[in-house]
Amino acid sequence: MGNRRKSRELAMQALFCIDMLENGSEKLIEQVCAMMEPAPEVVAFCLRLVNGVLENREAIDRIIEEASSNWKISRMACVDRNLIRMAVYELLYCNDIPPRVTINEAVDIGKKYSTEESGAFINGVLDSICKKHLPGFPEHQDMDIENNRSTPTLKPE
Repeated sequence: MGNRRKSRELAMQALFCIDMLENGSEKLIEQVCAMMEPAPEVVAFCLRLVNGVLENREAIDRIIEEASSNWKISRMACVDRNLIRMAVYELLYCNDIPPRVTINEAVDIGKKYSTEESGAFINGVLDSICKKHLPGFPEHQDMDIENNRSTPTLKPE
């Protein structure tokens, strides 16, 4: 498993704890990271994701609720909710990560840590968000990942 996947799994676990405990303190994030004893580069990307989600959570949640018809954020499974938040942060704020990679990782992690239906649910919500917020989606699904060409960073509405 690659470092980015480990970072995403760790970030999902940290966001899950923050969500369940309603506590976004740096100490809690440090404790979650320390339990796994990850490599420094894993922690760095994990913190980028966690802090990015926390800083932009209101806008991210609004975008998710618009895209997930009949599903309020509060009704989503906690793992799914936080994976989608993390993926939306990547899609809209991280122009160095191809959208296809973000979506695939979120779906795969959802299948691993959540319910049997989570992969399809996460994929559907992210697909809807991409179609609305990423110009040219889904055409850029086949972009050249080796040369890391992705869409420009977009700010949520």
